[in-house]
Amino acid sequence: MVDECVRIHRELGPGLLESVYETVLFGALGRRGIPIDRQQPVEIHYDGLRFPGAFRIDLLVDRRLVLEIKSVDSLTNLHAKQLLTYLRLTGLSVGLLLNFSGETMKQGIRRVVNNHGPAR
Repeated sequence: MVDECVRIHRELGPGLLESVYETVLFGALGRRGIPIDRQQPVEIHYDGLRFPGAFRIDLLVDRRLVLEIKSVDSLTNLHAKQLLTYLRLTGLSVGLLLNFSGETMKQGIRRVVNNHGPAR
């Protein structure tokens, strides 16, 4: 999967919209037969209320790995916190921040791990 991100970055280059990288990565991984969902809606629960589709996961690989696509000058702690919140609210354990705007794709990959489980 990371190799596909590197390939996309090399061929398309940095500077495109996040939605472009998301679309291309979705197609490339799907072509490989990897189970993947795009813009997966996630509901949240708060104080007895239910909010369907409160946010959307960019890409969800095999219902286990969240891919959050970025196209920014550099990843910040805010981006990691956003992904960590997505992981916590879904009860998933691992996600990857993928920033396609760096000079190299290797600089733009950050693994985020949820050690706390789903929110209550």
